[in-house]
Amino acid sequence: MKKIIIDRPGSYDRLRLAEAPSPAPGPGEVRIKVAAIGANYADCVVRMGLYASAKKYVGWPITPGFEVAGTIDALGDGASGLELGAEVIAVSRFGGYASELVAPARQVFPLPRGLSMIQGAALPTVYLTAYYALFELARPRPGAKVLVHSAAGGVGGALCQLATIAGCEVVGVVGASHKVEAARALGASVVIDKSREALWQAAERAAPGGYDVVFDANGVSTLRASYEHVAPTGRLVVYGFHSMLPRAGGRPNWPRLALDFVRTPRFSPLALTQENRGVLGFNLSYLFERADLLDQSMRAILSWFEDGRLTPPRVQTYPLAAVAEVHRALESGQTIGKLVMTP
Repeated sequence: MKKIIIDRPGSYDRLRLAEAPSPAPGPGEVRIKVAAIGANYADCVVRMGLYASAKKYVGWPITPGFEVAGTIDALGDGASGLELGAEVIAVSRFGGYASELVAPARQVFPLPRGLSMIQGAALPTVYLTAYYALFELARPRPGAKVLVHSAAGGVGGALCQLATIAGCEVVGVVGASHKVEAARALGASVVIDKSREALWQAAERAAPGGYDVVFDANGVSTLRASYEHVAPTGRLVVYGFHSMLPRAGGRPNWPRLALDFVRTPRFSPLALTQENRGVLGFNLSYLFERADLLDQSMRAILSWFEDGRLTPPRVQTYPLAAVAEVHRALESGQTIGKLVMTP
């Protein structure tokens, strides 16, 4: 098999394509012959050595990757409910950048009817992140006004679609004009292009009374203002800190990172109670032990794809050998939808 190995933190030159023996599935596991691999910004953070759960669960060397699509070609003892030759999608806590992947059967799901392998590989991470943020943490009522940063990206686009299903009024924020129509097509009734207008003035025009939910993965660049635009009884949901990390070069700017860390707002419990606002945060890679949540969330997501209520994100494909190019693109902030690699 082929896989990407990172032996220590660094830039794109640390991404090495290597040969390795085929892994054998253990009890309750299956082996997947991988046809497509979803790439996520979190993979870049893993490469830089800044992803805490990667250090906690794996260490160095590491093969990044949270999601694949492919065909089951081996079953471990007790791997029930799955068959050899079945076309599936799978979520993994790292290890996905490979031509073969062993995963627990509980993390493997049927490829939705009508979707290609490439489309399937683009789904699990972003839609699970969006589902958990929206339905488990934010729990907005129908008619709620929600603000979604990075609304044309992977998680942002999934949030726009899921919030529309939940009956919310979605205001999307994008960073470039070529992303406006993509965000609108995903369900945003108002799209703010912050490259052409003042973000927070436009956000106030769209929701003078504030937002019931704000979804923010930017970090220090917007976090304080996001909180200030949450309406009483509303929630700020935090799931990333992208603006603190490099847009080019592949390495953290350590002095800037330290400064941004100091500038990151700290939320006072006293202020939260007086202002009737909530701040919630999570990282999907720490939730793999909650098999019940994973199963419930994925089955809801996949059913919505099969009945047409969700549509797959726009996908751009690359060969696995072009992984450095993929990471450069992810870090640029210019992509729409998802990037998928084929081994």
